[in-house]
Amino acid sequence: MNKRNDRPLGQRLVRALTDHPGRWGARLVFLLGPWTCLWMVEILNENDVFSDLYAWQVLMNMIWYYILFAVLRLVLGRIRRACVLGASLAFVFGLVNHYVLRFRGRILFPADITGWRTAANVADGFDYSIDSYIMQASVLLVAYLFLVWMCPPQKRRARLPLPLGLVTWAAVLGYCYAFFCTGALPALGIYTQQWVTQRNGFLLNFTIALRYSSVEKPEGYSEERVLELMEQYPALEGNPDRQPVNLIVIMNESFADFTIFDDFQSSEDPTPFLHSLEENTVKGWMYSSVTGGGTATVEFEYLTGFTSLFQPPHTVAYQLYVEEGMPSLAAVAGSQGYETTAFHPYKSSGWNRVLAYDYLDFDHQMYEEDVVDGYYIRHYVSDQSDYEMIYRTTQEQEGPTFFFNVTMQNHSGYAQGWNNLAQTIDLPDRLRAADSSAQQYFALARESDDALRELIGWYSQSEEPTMIVFFGDHQPPLNNSFYEELYGKKLSERTTQEVLQQYAVPFFIWTNYDIEERQKVVISPNYLGVLTAQLAGLPLTGFMHFLSQMYGELPAITPVGFVTGDGQFLSKEELSPEQHSWLDVYEVLNYCGMVDLFDEARPMFCMD
Repeated sequence: MNKRNDRPLGQRLVRALTDHPGRWGARLVFLLGPWTCLWMVEILNENDVFSDLYAWQVLMNMIWYYILFAVLRLVLGRIRRACVLGASLAFVFGLVNHYVLRFRGRILFPADITGWRTAANVADGFDYSIDSYIMQASVLLVAYLFLVWMCPPQKRRARLPLPLGLVTWAAVLGYCYAFFCTGALPALGIYTQQWVTQRNGFLLNFTIALRYSSVEKPEGYSEERVLELMEQYPALEGNPDRQPVNLIVIMNESFADFTIFDDFQSSEDPTPFLHSLEENTVKGWMYSSVTGGGTATVEFEYLTGFTSLFQPPHTVAYQLYVEEGMPSLAAVAGSQGYETTAFHPYKSSGWNRVLAYDYLDFDHQMYEEDVVDGYYIRHYVSDQSDYEMIYRTTQEQEGPTFFFNVTMQNHSGYAQGWNNLAQTIDLPDRLRAADSSAQQYFALARESDDALRELIGWYSQSEEPTMIVFFGDHQPPLNNSFYEELYGKKLSERTTQEVLQQYAVPFFIWTNYDIEERQKVVISPNYLGVLTAQLAGLPLTGFMHFLSQMYGELPAITPVGFVTGDGQFLSKEELSPEQHSWLDVYEVLNYCGMVDLFDEARPMFCMD
């Protein structure tokens, strides 16, 4: 009989610790690793892990960190290597997330990784200085790595006993399957955070977003249902007599009007010309689906009429969902004889635009290399030079022109040097203290307003009937503290109406001929393309016909809230049954046109 096994369990544990203190110390350090990673990453996520996360959020984050360490231990066979690699990976991802949070006001999402080329294109325009969060996390990392270094190294790979290894792999794979492939998360009401994106904790929110990275078929969807809706919403003919020769659409990067905030003050109006536009103008507020970034999402909504509301949060349709022959406003214009051009004065690699514009039926594409004698403000082509390319194109092209332009001048970050940029706008001390780079943004807005004055002045003198559609894509990614100063409260304490203020950007439609003037129009990007077609005398597809009808009930649709026909600002849960029924139909048509466009349904979305 083995006398050692006759000893009480407590004595055996004490003896094991006494005989092999290094081995047990290494195991303890290994078990401590995931807790260290959680604390370190949440510091970089600007969270207090002890007060900002619920217990269930801490637990679900910890499961992922333990999975990471367990897999590394199984694959590498060495505890010290697993600890070093696990902690280092956590720190690197936490650091990347910290910079994304600093620059965009939201945490890292899976779509940001697939869009790495876009991030690389503008990476040199941001401030990468080390702040207190990075310092704290670095100290924690160094302290943990010191503990790992103190552990005795293994002389050879140490495989886990086969039963324990199999159980560990089964637990890891089983949890991943339940998390990603079942309805467990929706059943528990767990979704990505969109208002204050840190609130799930970084790793949990990232994996939840990954879980929702494919568009799910809506309940009640069928081909028969789509064909019924085709009968209900037939295509509408256009009016060739109202079609302008030049139809120019400008989505101006980060162009915002901060008068939407009652407490905004500045030394002078940053956009006086915008505010003066009234004659032959339809203008108001467009409630964007994004804030601080995500330009391609707004492009997609404007050009197609589809909405990101029905996409997994923070995914980018240009990268995941655009396919050849997808319905678009460019295709509608092309069917009426317009020569269609897409122009973005920056690198073509951003957001997969080359392929996306081709699939959306643009005849021509132009990028930064096509700009003639470009004038730069900071590191980007100025709006002035951007608009000169529009003048040149409309002069050179014969026949009607549809020109879709995404500007670049105002792109973040605003800690760049003041190259070719006058410091024209002063902010009060409280706003300047909240974000020291904000004054550069408002100086850029003044430059955009001046270029806008020249643009309208140019086409005011043109003999060719011209329509200009102008809108910002989203508000700039100023610091959260800047917005909290405007609201006078924490962002987490806002009402739906107050949240939507941060998503509001100005828009207008101007012509150099007589149209009915309207002010204070409320709209969202998915409708603005339809309004463009209506005012330009273009035909409407059946899908656009449906959107024109739904607009009266829900004139603004965003992932964070809705504006109703009677001017209420509501969350999705607060909508009436009738409003929900409109959304249900919209979701069916959105899924068909974006994911499942079968041959019989093409007339609903495309012109013959």
